[in-house]
Amino acid sequence: MTYAIFGSMIGLLLLGFPMMIPLLVGALIGFVGLFGGFGQLDTMVQQILAGIRPASLIAVPMFIFAADIMTRGQSANRLIDLVMAFVGHIKGGLAISTAAACTLFGAVSGSTQATVVAVGGPLRPRMLKAGYNDSFVLALIINASDIAFLIPPSIGMIIYGVVSGTSISELFIAGIGPGLLILLLFSVYAYVYAVRNDVPTERRATWGARGAALRRALWPLGFPLIIVGGIYGGIFSPTEAAAACVLYALFLEMVVFREMTLRQLYQTAKSTGLITAVVFILIGAGAAFSYVISFAQVPQAILGAIGIDGMGAYGVLFTISIAFFVGCMFVDPIVVILILVPIFAPVVKSVGIDPVLVGTIITLQVAIGSATPPFGCDIFTAIAIFKRPYAEVVRGTPPFIFMLLLVSVLLIFFPQIALFLRDLAFAK
Repeated sequence: MTYAIFGSMIGLLLLGFPMMIPLLVGALIGFVGLFGGFGQLDTMVQQILAGIRPASLIAVPMFIFAADIMTRGQSANRLIDLVMAFVGHIKGGLAISTAAACTLFGAVSGSTQATVVAVGGPLRPRMLKAGYNDSFVLALIINASDIAFLIPPSIGMIIYGVVSGTSISELFIAGIGPGLLILLLFSVYAYVYAVRNDVPTERRATWGARGAALRRALWPLGFPLIIVGGIYGGIFSPTEAAAACVLYALFLEMVVFREMTLRQLYQTAKSTGLITAVVFILIGAGAAFSYVISFAQVPQAILGAIGIDGMGAYGVLFTISIAFFVGCMFVDPIVVILILVPIFAPVVKSVGIDPVLVGTIITLQVAIGSATPPFGCDIFTAIAIFKRPYAEVVRGTPPFIFMLLLVSVLLIFFPQIALFLRDLAFAK
């Protein structure tokens, strides 16, 4: 039965079906085979509905909606202009500005793909004009967007928190440290690249221009304050912070900036609805599939084959890191989280590892895999947005992947990179 389930899923993937179809078909074959016919399909429906029932998932469409409003309005460009005004003049400043802009936008959107679009669109032409190689530019954009998966709000952390029962608020705060560390490493590499390739610097902005950029960005900078400050201060839950972000985004773009019309708002809401529908179908299908593989004791067989039961904490964390990194090189990140988290959860609990640390490591690995060949989803987003061939998009990625994997290793050996702010914010 296990071979039939996974064989059908792999076959459908090779035929080009979207991931939701193989998941649903795999779950259907499992329910029919394991429960003796079609009589238990009502249980499958119940599992699908149970997967999308948690109230915390309401935050997902709200953060997507807020990010979509920002991307179509002025907020994203104002944040980019602010970063450029302060660091654009130093060696590699334009590349550093791109990485920092991804971090700032990640503190609003929580989506790597939204960050690729919002930051890459305006900054890639400027970097090419400044003399950067396009392979470096594309690699920087798709890998710096990984920071958006760590800096709160993170859609990946929301999904992990729902599946594993871990506090989403604690996960959000724990992602800040690793995200800032990645930004630092990328900035150093951008400086070295610019020096080695003699990339010209931008003209230094005057303090007057910096002040003007800061004033223009004050309103958009309210987003991180709402999300991080609200959660850190105990004012908002993650779901409430998501709702506040939507309201704030609407207020900025329709009242303050007057950039968005009612017709554009309708188009934005429709786009968000379509994306949300796909995400929730994946979540529901993943929940049903997880039920099937758990009933068939597939996790126990896999973990037994790996020999993970005899490993210590470091061995478990390295195994989890490799599994999620490789999985996201081929499959959608949400699907990988839905399938693999239930498999590893019992081992994590038995070893006594902090689930917030595990969630941070998993989120980072998911983000890295999303930008890693052969099938990382951010690569194909960049191909679609920038109209560049696959080989050119992936050519410059190895140094960035190395730095991201370095941060992964540091997280395993120095967990306080993630847990220091969590422990500070949620002292127990």
